[in-house]
Amino acid sequence: MGKILRDSWLMFKSQFNVSKRNPVWVFIGLFQPICYMLLFAPLLKSLVGVPGFPPGGAYNIFTPGLMVMMAIFGAGFAGFNIISRLRSGFIERMRVTPVSRIAMIFGSLAVDGLLFMIQIALLLVVGLILGFRPSVGGMALLAVLLFITGMTMACFSYALALLVKDEGGLAASVNLLVLPLMLLSGIMLPLTLAPELLRNIAKFNPFTYAVDASRALVAGDFGADSVVKAFIIIGVLAILTIYWATRSIRQAAM
Repeated sequence: MGKILRDSWLMFKSQFNVSKRNPVWVFIGLFQPICYMLLFAPLLKSLVGVPGFPPGGAYNIFTPGLMVMMAIFGAGFAGFNIISRLRSGFIERMRVTPVSRIAMIFGSLAVDGLLFMIQIALLLVVGLILGFRPSVGGMALLAVLLFITGMTMACFSYALALLVKDEGGLAASVNLLVLPLMLLSGIMLPLTLAPELLRNIAKFNPFTYAVDASRALVAGDFGADSVVKAFIIIGVLAILTIYWATRSIRQAAM
């Protein structure tokens, strides 16, 4: 265990030193979410009070869903860095060293997770300025759920990147798989407004539970069934994707 932690720290420092040379990407990743906050969220104010629209105000309903969207899409493209390191021969060189393979994944996860949480913090500040009013304790627990969700998607992206070995293929694959899941999770509009057919289909979407849990936590409802279900479902997916990514990096080769 000590070796894994030491190797993960070394990988983290190496990759973080590369990432901090381009801090602009943290802010570029925020452009789309902030556009949604400024240009789409105000449209939901007219729906407040409509039957089926959850209580809590437009920003308290939309902002947590937007944070989950950042976890899905932002982390979903983390595999681009893996392809770059694979093409440069970095991964091949690491594979002939004693560095733990799982540490190679954990090091990347730590960097991507740190950058992702910085983006979440900045989006939270924007949301507070516009009218987002979350429960403090709920927001802290939501940060944990968002981190697990983002790291699940990052590991999925790593494994997929090592499979396709091409940036265009990765982008097309992520959009093909993730876009329907995102739309069926109720991020943009609560699923309580959707037809019954879509609500039933959404029950098979793990991100639906993450979005429902995020809104419950923002409202301070820690005992909601959606919170327990989200942590269990996303936690299991995190374990499976870490295993897939670790196995993929052991077999990686251009």
